Amino acid sequence: MSTSAANTPQGSTPSDEEVEVSLYAARKKIYPRAVTGLFAKWRWVFVWLTQIVFYGLPWLAWNDRQAVLFDLEARRFYIFGLVLYPQDFIYLTGILVVSALSLFLFTAIAGRLWCGYACPQTVYTEIYLWLEKLFEGDRSARMRLDQQPWSLNKVARKGGKQLAWIVFGLWTGFTFAGYFTPIRDLGAAFLAWNLGPWQTFWIFFYGFATYGNAGYMREQVCKYMCPYARFQSAMFDKDTMIVTYDAKRGEPRGARKKSADPRALGLGDCVDCTLCVQVCPTGIDIRNGLQYECIGCGACVDVCDEVMGKMGYPKGLIKYSTQNGMANGWTRAQMIRRAFRPRVLVYSAILLTIIVALGVSLWLRVPLKVDVIRDRGALARMVEMGRIENVYRIQFMNASEHERELAVTVEGLPGIEITSERSVHLLPTEVRSVAVRVQVPPGLQAGSHPITFGFRTPDGAIDVREKTTFVVPR
Repeated sequence: MSTSAANTPQGSTPSDEEVEVSLYAARKKIYPRAVTGLFAKWRWVFVWLTQIVFYGLPWLAWNDRQAVLFDLEARRFYIFGLVLYPQDFIYLTGILVVSALSLFLFTAIAGRLWCGYACPQTVYTEIYLWLEKLFEGDRSARMRLDQQPWSLNKVARKGGKQLAWIVFGLWTGFTFAGYFTPIRDLGAAFLAWNLGPWQTFWIFFYGFATYGNAGYMREQVCKYMCPYARFQSAMFDKDTMIVTYDAKRGEPRGARKKSADPRALGLGDCVDCTLCVQVCPTGIDIRNGLQYECIGCGACVDVCDEVMGKMGYPKGLIKYSTQNGMANGWTRAQMIRRAFRPRVLVYSAILLTIIVALGVSLWLRVPLKVDVIRDRGALARMVEMGRIENVYRIQFMNASEHERELAVTVEGLPGIEITSERSVHLLPTEVRSVAVRVQVPPGLQAGSHPITFGFRTPDGAIDVREKTTFVVPR
């Protein structure tokens, strides 16, 4: 039901002047204009850095294997020289906590730098925009092309762009899948069209997600899907570095000739060229103040500085600053000093503590995991000479890429000894389950008695001890 119809009294009809007001607005396509400048260069530096790491890392070799591989089938995660198992989930938790606190810290200091420079959505949008510009031209050319009727030229340009987008998306999906399946084997299977169902699904799913998000959804992901835009205000304060427009200097805005004196015309420095809006990837007007859609990319800073330079005005009409800095006219040095405020220091202290704890834990981590379980299928029993025997199932996980020779010992009861194999040979990253028989002489009191198994390498580099119980039947 329309708004006007709902407000019309019963028994009357809406007048011809009443219009239906839609509560939903259709999306207007944004055509970001290409821009050059300091911050545009920094964005492309991060595009190159992040993508060299993402696309190059799976191809690096380490100890005759892929340097970074999350082998879900074997339940092993290789990160250079580190071999992790699902039992090491605590390290993933630590990394996620460090990432979250880093985001809080960087946001408190300098706003949405992650969004503007290193977020995958921003990075892939930059790449897809570059491909779009390559085939269709810059902003005005793309707008004209969209308005033109379909022709051979339009089909060639649009088709070439779509093909480039699809190929890039599939390459991205293939690389993503290469972190979970050895990428060289995956490449051979892809060329032979012999992919497994899950590999096929993730290559095409991640490729489609890249194609759709960076090619079409773009700013809608940042504005409506990403939760960060919604809770960033909780991390901002008046000393957070953000992209700001100097309204005192820029207003009242208006067009003028380069030779004209803006003060004589009663104008500020803003020439109302709207280029700051044209280059914005989310389509906002920064002159209306900070908005949650702003990702802090600095594109408007670059283009405004370029215009100010052409007009002969000082740069910095739009710039990175803080609310307190703008209100009080602080210098950059004064704003940097305010960066070391209590909130930032608390975030830094907590973050440093967790990073140090995580690093120390990894450094002291023993590359061997042992689980000792008394075999419930074989109850305690009496064997020759009245001795009591328990059988234990010991699971070994060699969390290194070196062979291990382990001596197995047991202690805790008088006369206790191992009557099966007393040494275990483990291959690199091998997971093995071994049955160990343990006996004690007769005469012990019935019940459960604590004992301790020991596992030691000949050089003493690994010495693991696990407690369990020995059961003496009544």
